[in-house]
Amino acid sequence: MKRKRNILFLCTGNSCRSQMAEGWTRHLHGDRYHAYSAGILKTKLNPHAAFVMKESGVDISSHWSKELTELDSIDFDYVVTVCGHAHETCPLFPGNAVVIHHGFDDPPSITDGMPDGEEKLAVYRRVRDEIGRFVTRLDEHLTTQEGIK
Repeated sequence: MKRKRNILFLCTGNSCRSQMAEGWTRHLHGDRYHAYSAGILKTKLNPHAAFVMKESGVDISSHWSKELTELDSIDFDYVVTVCGHAHETCPLFPGNAVVIHHGFDDPPSITDGMPDGEEKLAVYRRVRDEIGRFVTRLDEHLTTQEGIK
């Protein structure tokens, strides 16, 4: 039996995109990956992200924001940066972690100033679905990157 690989989704605040990616990966590929998420900074789980993920049958409401240093003891096989800031400031990881970047729009930034409601949730749903499609094809994305290490 193949060992489960450790994958980290890294974002600036670990409040939305990286949390969604962790949730999708646990839901869709929990048999193959130990999924984690962290941020360059510690914030809090975005309630809109938790809400739209639950709509898709993925409950991330028990997730919490973590700084990268809180996961120092884990030897990651893959690190996926999901925002430009994390990609630009991504530290070097010991071992053989394959680091790839796949950026997604930041719903909290896009919806800043919008009142709560369907228009705001539509942005979160769009990004949730984009991340879901990426994670659905995760094996393909990671295999492609391993080939160009």
